[in-house]
Order: sequence, then structure tokens, then C-alpha cells
Amino acid sequence: MSAPDNTDFEAIFRLPDPWGFESLWYEARKREILLASLPDRRYGRVFEPACANGLLTEALARRCTALVAMDPIPRAIELARARLATHPHVSLEVGELPRDWPDGIFDLIVLSEFAYYLPLAAWQRLAQRAAASLSPQGVIVACHWLRPFRGRQLSPREAHRCIGRQPGLHRQARHLEPDFLLEVWSRDARPLRSREEAPT
Repeated sequence: MSAPDNTDFEAIFRLPDPWGFESLWYEARKREILLASLPDRRYGRVFEPACANGLLTEALARRCTALVAMDPIPRAIELARARLATHPHVSLEVGELPRDWPDGIFDLIVLSEFAYYLPLAAWQRLAQRAAASLSPQGVIVACHWLRPFRGRQLSPREAHRCIGRQPGLHRQARHLEPDFLLEVWSRDARPLRSREEAPT
């Protein structure tokens, strides 16, 4: 999850609204689609690498007991800490993946908008680490911009295939639009409806 040499992410995160995270309906809608795609209402421990300025992190924080969020850009973590100052169950760290993958087991891992910045070999290691870090009912969600851009090292579809090839994962959802691909995998092979008892 290190920044490519030709992109100054520190400078980008000093802009008032990097990538339109706060102003674009596209970004707000994509976050809502990701949140709606999660098969469980609440999670225990969550990991969100590439958390950027913490907008998605804030939403995830409302659905979990503990959350570890990470970004390689110190300015991004500064912004996220300011946004999440009232959420003591959220830990924010500067770190690069796969090198700085946190210890422990997670019930949800959110891999969003950063796979293309890694070479294939590094992403394969990351996908393996993510699968190995899942709890028995754990979930991985991945969401990535599909259109090519300068500096992209890995296609989103190949990145998602790397996740899907990990043993013991079952795809629960796939959402495809011209701009982005979102997929969800779970250790639990059962469809969501079959996990819940109907009210009596």
C-alpha cells in the first residue's frame, strides 16, 4: 500500500476535498452500496487499510466493536483522527501493506481503492494475509475503480481474482458498474437469508 513514485499523496490530502470524497454523490453512493453489501449487521473486529481521510471508517465504526484503520500517508491519518476523535474503539495507524499488516484475527476486512498501487506479487501476499486473518465467519469486501489511470500497476479484476482464489472463501455478492467493481467473500457459505430465523 505504498504510494507510487509519480503521485504526491501527501499533497493531495492537503487539498480541501481530495478525490471529491465529501462532495461527490458518486463517492457517497459508493460508500452506501459497500455498507449495504455487508452480510452482517454488526462486526467484532474490523480492519480497513487505505482508510484515507476516514469517511468510510466513520461509517464502519458504527457497525463494529473495534476497528483498526491504516494508511501510508501521515496527512490522511491526521484527517482521519480528527474525524474519528469521538470514537475511542477506532485505532488509526500509519503503515504500508503488506509489510505492516496488523496482528490478530478480524471479522471484517475492507480492501477499498488501493489494489492498483501494488505490484501483483505484493497484492498476492496481501490477499493471502487477509484470508489467513479472517475469523471463522469473517468477511472480506473489495471495491475498486475500474477505469485505467497513469500509475496503475494492477487491474482491479485481477486483484479481486486473487482474493477469490483464497481457500475457504465463498463469494456472497458482486456489484459491477462502468466505474467500479465491488465484491464480498465470506467464510460462511450460507446465503444471508438462510442464516436468519423468520420472526414468529
